[in-house]
Amino acid sequence: MDSAVTLHRSRLAELPATTWHRITTLRQNVFVVEQECAYPDLDERDDEPGAEHLWLQEADGSVLATLRLLHEDGGAARRIGRVATRRDARGRGLMARLLTAGIEACSGRAIEIEAQAHLQGWYERFGFAVSGAEFLEDGIPHVPMVRPAERNPGTR
Repeated sequence: MDSAVTLHRSRLAELPATTWHRITTLRQNVFVVEQECAYPDLDERDDEPGAEHLWLQEADGSVLATLRLLHEDGGAARRIGRVATRRDARGRGLMARLLTAGIEACSGRAIEIEAQAHLQGWYERFGFAVSGAEFLEDGIPHVPMVRPAERNPGTR
């Protein structure tokens, strides 16, 4: 793994404005521009109580990959979403590193995701299983998946 790339975790209120700008620029470039989906990525959930942002950053401050953690079901479950890697940083194992950190941050709770259907097999490598029927979101096939609490680190 690239030692010049560092992992960060923060609530929105604690994020430097420049870093937040880099995270949201990455999300917009992936979800809106690359995937051609005009939708409100900044959905008011980024600043919810308990919402956290994880990202991988190079020494120069550029953000290479990001994801968001949310509390769901009264805190019994966590949701991982807004999973994005910069196009020129793909293929380096960065998202696997970031997703592993996100799973660890969920502290033994069940984890829910809405995976793009073509990534189902990739998420299965991390212990996620399909939990419902495929659906379209913004014209992209997605599948709901869950990683049971007993599979998460720190669970007895």
